[in-house]
Amino acid sequence: MPVNPRRVHTLRAAPDGGGPVLYWMSREQRASDNWGLLYARELAGAARPLVAAFCLAPAFAGAALRQYDFMLRGLEQTARTLAGRGIPLVLLHGDPGREVPRLAARLRAGVVVTDFDPLRAKRDWQARAAQALDAPLLEVDGHNVVPCRIASYKKEYAARTIRPRIHKLLPEFLEEFPPLTPQQAPAPELPAPDWAGARRTLRADPGVPPVATPPGEAAARAALGAFTADTLARYAAQRNDPNAGATSGLSPYLHFGQLAPQRAALDVAATGSGENQAAFLEELVVRRELADNFCLHSPDYDTLDAAPDWARRTLDEHRADPRPYLYSPEAFEAAATHDPLWNAAQNQMRASGAMHGYLRMYWAKKILEWSPTPESALATAIALNDRHQLDGRDPNGYTGILWSVAGLHDRPWGRRPVTGTIRAMTDSGCRRKFDVTAYIRRWGG
Repeated sequence: MPVNPRRVHTLRAAPDGGGPVLYWMSREQRASDNWGLLYARELAGAARPLVAAFCLAPAFAGAALRQYDFMLRGLEQTARTLAGRGIPLVLLHGDPGREVPRLAARLRAGVVVTDFDPLRAKRDWQARAAQALDAPLLEVDGHNVVPCRIASYKKEYAARTIRPRIHKLLPEFLEEFPPLTPQQAPAPELPAPDWAGARRTLRADPGVPPVATPPGEAAARAALGAFTADTLARYAAQRNDPNAGATSGLSPYLHFGQLAPQRAALDVAATGSGENQAAFLEELVVRRELADNFCLHSPDYDTLDAAPDWARRTLDEHRADPRPYLYSPEAFEAAATHDPLWNAAQNQMRASGAMHGYLRMYWAKKILEWSPTPESALATAIALNDRHQLDGRDPNGYTGILWSVAGLHDRPWGRRPVTGTIRAMTDSGCRRKFDVTAYIRRWGG
């Protein structure tokens, strides 16, 4: 079954020279259920060799040892799976915008295929690679069920505006993946990845150590299987209770591309689990793809410039309001606030690399209340999220933080000091939702 051509976007138009096909793996770090890899395999056919490459940037956007460890261990597994199909994975080091074209030139690649990614750094790598390549550069969206560039050609205002667009296109794009067939043409002789050497090149902060969450495609599929079999039945009723264990736990695997969101959608849709299925697919497909839409069409996605006008106005109107508490970034980092619930949420993130989604909203909104300016609040929330969360540096994270701090994809609510008409979350509201005392007992430190 061929890959739907509407998933493919041309970043550099040029004649296909007929040489090897190079798949530049980036956002989708898996061998199975990977539309970009499948498209590259389709282009290679029986006559041309296919080579996969991943370029390791030694420092990236606040990522610490925790995130690099999870990613590299997952990539080792992916490399073994690809090798079993006769497809070598080349591990490059340095600036991807420079190193990928160098490898393409060395291979005399006829075409380069890469992954869609809406974040600035990735798009900059792609833009510079496109300028340096002599071959076509084709982008394939293997992260969104409905490709982001197809779902909407503009920034959507809210979930309610993108939802009908996505639902209309789901019958076309929510399809089963074909298998990745073994390589038929002989692969070029290439050096095997030096994983130990790769770790030595990192400039990642060792102060945020690895966590126990197992990485890789096999672990991702196991987590998805456990969710559909054991947890999905409680999802609609209990997903907002941090004590209930009713969420999927798939976010790190989705972020690092170790699991295709479309695979999760297909498996959950096959359960026929009614409101639980509908609630999960709303989060997995509509809300997550809204985040990609926002970041694609708002390159300033991590600044207040990307917030809606009404939110910027209300924050400006309340800049001079007295703050009941003020904390430095270091105090936030150390979970040293007056609020035991906030401290427990920060402790959970530091210890496990994860924070329950409902509490992440509360956590970010309180940073706004206890920071001297909205700008410093946004910077603190992003820095802490990207440093500790396994799924940091992600469109979902930037979108969720801007929703919390600056009303993105939301509407004005009742006016309060400091936050103006930005939706508020309170300790008392949390206590009506779940057992706050039990949560603090577990994570209070």
